[in-house]
Amino acid sequence: MFLKRAYGIVIIGILLALVLMFMMFGSGLFTEMEETTQVERENRIVVGVSQLGSESGFRTANTESVQNAFTQQNGYFLIYNNARQRQENQLKAIRSFISQRVDYIIFSPVVETGWETVLQEAKEAGVPVILMDRSVDVEDESLYVTCVGSNFVEEGEKAGHWLEKELQKQGHTQEPVNIVVLAGTEGSSSQIGRTEGFDAVAGGHDNWNILEQKCAEFTSTRGKEVMRGFLRKYPEIDVVVSQNDDMTFGAIEAIRESGRTVGVDGDIMIISFDAVESALEMVAEGTINVDIECNPNQGEYLLQVIDMLEAGEPVEKQYYVEEDVFTMENVTKEVLDERSY
Repeated sequence: MFLKRAYGIVIIGILLALVLMFMMFGSGLFTEMEETTQVERENRIVVGVSQLGSESGFRTANTESVQNAFTQQNGYFLIYNNARQRQENQLKAIRSFISQRVDYIIFSPVVETGWETVLQEAKEAGVPVILMDRSVDVEDESLYVTCVGSNFVEEGEKAGHWLEKELQKQGHTQEPVNIVVLAGTEGSSSQIGRTEGFDAVAGGHDNWNILEQKCAEFTSTRGKEVMRGFLRKYPEIDVVVSQNDDMTFGAIEAIRESGRTVGVDGDIMIISFDAVESALEMVAEGTINVDIECNPNQGEYLLQVIDMLEAGEPVEKQYYVEEDVFTMENVTKEVLDERSY
């Protein structure tokens, strides 16, 4: 019993000593850490990045690309924020970057509208803003320096032209073709552009019937829910246009659960966007007919843009990343092995 009491007294003594040490030196330790962080910032270009979220495989790869580009080894100090698909979170993040006096702000806007005020604040603070992946709708384009991303209208056109050629190859150029569209986040650049591009091609074909377009938020869960509704509402669907792979995965589940088949040898053609590795595997096996690539590897492009700005060189207002169209014919083992997302 005496040993237990003595042991307890020793433990209490050690804890009291630790508390005293923290009181005496703790604040100094935190100050030293803050000073170290400040030194690291001062020796590097500070970039604040507001990512719109992590709703898809594309977005995850896009984030990794940025984080791999703006490293300390490359001379950068990265401050990253995930807005979780809420514009108000992005507005807070951008204002936080301004108050922290970052050198550059990069963000991928959730939607195109509602940015004038915060971008004006950045401009007045002298912080250049670069748009990533998506664009904004503002009257004064001087509020941002440049935009690095995909040509979403062209992506939609690619989908339409593929369907043209496929229907021609099958000899289905006259009979009605019933199409449903799983759209992405309403008001986002990708949703607006892909819709505009596909509709432009579809408008040249009187026999193409777009039965309905509905927002499925770029997620698999909503893709499945919306597709279930389409299947109940429309007994004859020939083509599904899904504006990203995650919605496509959910849509395919719903179609199969309804007893119908998909893909090259199925009842319903599947047109998808993004071309992440798991989707390309489904293209290779014939489950997805075609996948229009949306290249998330934009970090290297953004790095080059900032290097040009640092060197005082002029930059263009828009930079498009390279993208492809994938079908069974060109999704080889080499393509899948080299896929980084």
